[in-house]
Amino acid sequence: MRHLFSTRLRVILIVALVLSIALTIVSGAVNQSIPSLLVQGLLAPLKAGANALTAQAEQFYGYMFNYESLAAENEALKAQISDMEDEARQADSYQRENQRLRKLLDLTSVREDFVLVDAYVIAWSSTDWSSTVTINKGTDAGIGLDMCAITANGEVVGLVTEVGSNFAVVKTVLDSSLEISATIASSGYRGMVQGGYTDGRKDLLRMDYLPSGAIIRNNDQVVTSGSTVYPRNLIMGSIIDAGFDETGVAKYAILEPAADMGRLEQLFIITDYTTEVTGGSSKPAEPAATEAPESTEGVG
Repeated sequence: MRHLFSTRLRVILIVALVLSIALTIVSGAVNQSIPSLLVQGLLAPLKAGANALTAQAEQFYGYMFNYESLAAENEALKAQISDMEDEARQADSYQRENQRLRKLLDLTSVREDFVLVDAYVIAWSSTDWSSTVTINKGTDAGIGLDMCAITANGEVVGLVTEVGSNFAVVKTVLDSSLEISATIASSGYRGMVQGGYTDGRKDLLRMDYLPSGAIIRNNDQVVTSGSTVYPRNLIMGSIIDAGFDETGVAKYAILEPAADMGRLEQLFIITDYTTEVTGGSSKPAEPAATEAPESTEGVG
């Protein structure tokens, strides 16, 4: 036991001597004292840990900075895309309006007697038996009751049934209470066109009181017969089906309206025109303005 202790002591002394010599040599080489070298040796692991933490902190800060920069750039790109989409929608709207105006020029070149007021649809209302649209112009623009509304193509939209100073309500041809005298253009057969007849297909029209011997073909065009309210040869729609009515002594035809009511953006009110019957102007009297409706229903 004593021998083992003396051996360990000798090893410790030898190691201490070697370390002392090494420190003396290093101290002389670097021109620093031995205590300074010991302190630096003890602090070296701490410095390494601190440097590692600093590097991680710098890396985390760089990540956060890059994240915030990317997030800001992403928001800017979203805003730019939104602006581009708005511009695209506006361009599409201008293009559609330009197309409508070109068609209107063609119409007015044929019907020079038409006096038209353009208006935009601001609300829709539709049920099983009624169908109306509200436009953004009224008596201030010269619009009155019982004036006919058409598209730029000369397709019948309906009739003005309510009017205020800055709005008007147009009852469309799909409304069951509206009856219009019409003619099958290819054959000259006359009848009355009305909406709301076909179960489950409130988007169609029905033409009644056609002769039992009438030859009715699909895709035949139906136009207005002409009256003090509806000018002659305005397009009502095209025939898609026909048959005998309940009495069996007259025929009827089912029409697809020429005007697409679900996509109406702009329409034109005929405020005056020349009738073929009298050769004079047909302009309904302008009623007193009423208050604008507080609300309108959505499309049903």
